[in-house]
Amino acid sequence: MSIIKAILLLGGLGLIFGAILAYASKKFAVEVDEKEEKILAVLPGANCGGCGFPGCGGLAAAIAKGDAPVNGCPVGGADVAAKVGEIMGVAADSGERMVAAVKCSGTCDKAKDKYEHQGLKDCRAAAALIGGSKACSAGCLGFGTCVSVCKFDAIKIENGVAVVDEEKCVNCGKCKEVCPKALIVEKPASKEVFVKCNSHDFGKAVKINCSAGCIGCGACAKVCPVDAITLDNKLAVVNQEKCIGCKVCVAKCPTKVISGDVSDRRKVTIDEEKCIGCTACARQCKFGAIEGEKKQPHKIDQDKCKGCHLCLPKCKKGAMSLVDEEVKATN
Repeated sequence: MSIIKAILLLGGLGLIFGAILAYASKKFAVEVDEKEEKILAVLPGANCGGCGFPGCGGLAAAIAKGDAPVNGCPVGGADVAAKVGEIMGVAADSGERMVAAVKCSGTCDKAKDKYEHQGLKDCRAAAALIGGSKACSAGCLGFGTCVSVCKFDAIKIENGVAVVDEEKCVNCGKCKEVCPKALIVEKPASKEVFVKCNSHDFGKAVKINCSAGCIGCGACAKVCPVDAITLDNKLAVVNQEKCIGCKVCVAKCPTKVISGDVSDRRKVTIDEEKCIGCTACARQCKFGAIEGEKKQPHKIDQDKCKGCHLCLPKCKKGAMSLVDEEVKATN
């Protein structure tokens, strides 16, 4: 009999407490913005923190409140931004896709070491010991701390230097945060020209420590037709907003520290029978290599042509083509 009473008592208490909790859950319920829930549903769920908020939930709450832009998720990109914008009732400005880039070309065969590192294989720990084993104080230490924090397998160590896979990179910024040398920056994914060096030493010191460093000679700045390259304390810097991608600087650089594929640099020729003299190509050419009067067939001055190919898309008549001869690397 006592057992039955105990069971009934416990059951009754359970019903009472259940009713109290049910009432409290409704009475003190925190209202969640419907938009926040919808936004969270379309976010990728990576919780990488690249947006600057504590995970996808934090970003969804901030967007719903108007404290963050609809394109605030670097992982989702333009597709997710468009979906979030639709939920918020605003247009999503996808903008230029940005990716991480490493300002170092000092691979094992090009950069010298001060000593052989035998300690913890961590860049931050290595940098704490007189700046690390690299003779260049600004060089990549190559122990892969950036690799360990990347959730997208977008960065790896190749021949002693971190290399970014731009197709996988979402520009979450985690690699940038852990690099003790501040070598990792962001750049537009569409821009190929980039100075892969971070040393501000004088040219002589750079050449002693690394054969692939910027020596501050200024040759790239001199040949740039749009003044997109300047020297910042002996280091060449590319203004990505000005850069037109002609790659003349890439070919001119004596240490080949400026990235960019110049294998396809061939000069251009014009078929005068097809050319209608619209001048669109001449207006595009930054080197004054295209000559001709309006409504008259144009010609290419082969001595001035740099093989940048910026004129090709401007010709709507198919009058321009590439010649077989490649542009010399010093051109």
